[in-house]
Amino acid sequence: MPRISRSLVTSLSSLALAAAGLTVAAGTAHAQSCSQGYLPLPDPSCQPGDFNPDVTQSTIDSTICVSGWTATVRPSSSYTTALKKKQIVEYGYTDTSTSDYEEDHFLPLELGGAPKSELNLWPEPEYGTKTAANKDTVENKLKKAVCAGTITLSDAQDAILTDWTTALSDLGLS
Repeated sequence: MPRISRSLVTSLSSLALAAAGLTVAAGTAHAQSCSQGYLPLPDPSCQPGDFNPDVTQSTIDSTICVSGWTATVRPSSSYTTALKKKQIVEYGYTDTSTSDYEEDHFLPLELGGAPKSELNLWPEPEYGTKTAANKDTVENKLKKAVCAGTITLSDAQDAILTDWTTALSDLGLS
């Protein structure tokens, strides 16, 4: 009986695990627990968004509408990079290069998102037609509208959590 090479066995095993919805990382199999099927949004069962209780409509003038405020609550890059690596596996991304993702706040800090909550942070791809950079533009426009009193904080939060790609048009801001 011919001997099968170790690399072929490893490749076939990885392929079988992938077909079963598992990924291989550091020599162990991990269940893919988050779906990429919602992109450019995160899987709502993994990251539904989470709120910073310090940010409310009555506190926006001392929180999100203060220039530089988000820097006071933004988590460290060591925290977000470690979380990004873990979540890339959870999403089953085949591209595991951390530089191809932004560990993004689904509900942005600029709109009262929870800074360190795993329910609010996710590895958003930097590739495709609707990327983290596109979302940043939407976030900034929504924050300006909230701070100008054009829309409420709650309306902005609801719109971005429902679908950031349509949030501006849904609120009449595009």
